[in-house]
Amino acid sequence: MSDKDNTPGPGRNAARDGEAAEELAARFLAARGLSILQRNFRCRGGEVDLVCRDGQALVFVEVRLRRSAGYGGAGASITSAKQRRIVLAAEHYLALRGGSDCDCRFDCILLDGLSTAAIEWIPDAFAAP
Repeated sequence: MSDKDNTPGPGRNAARDGEAAEELAARFLAARGLSILQRNFRCRGGEVDLVCRDGQALVFVEVRLRRSAGYGGAGASITSAKQRRIVLAAEHYLALRGGSDCDCRFDCILLDGLSTAAIEWIPDAFAAP
């Protein structure tokens, strides 16, 4: 991806834009030393966009691309209900991999467009209830 702002517009495919946003986020995090372990982990009731390792910690990352700030921007779309679904998926991931005793955190990557200049990374954005 380039630094050019390729913000989705009319006629763009939302699923393709979401995949591009996740790829951009993965590259961004990898460049900052995180290892990407899995993409799009799904279970009944939840999904995690990226599962990463940062040192000894597992990091569950939600990637949000917003086409317009008219609805509050990318950060506003991560509601408490969305957070619960991410935590549920993280719990399933840990249960499947026997990692329930490791350090974990929940990060958010917010994008207002498909460029590295449009990335806002919020480490430890929320905690599991």
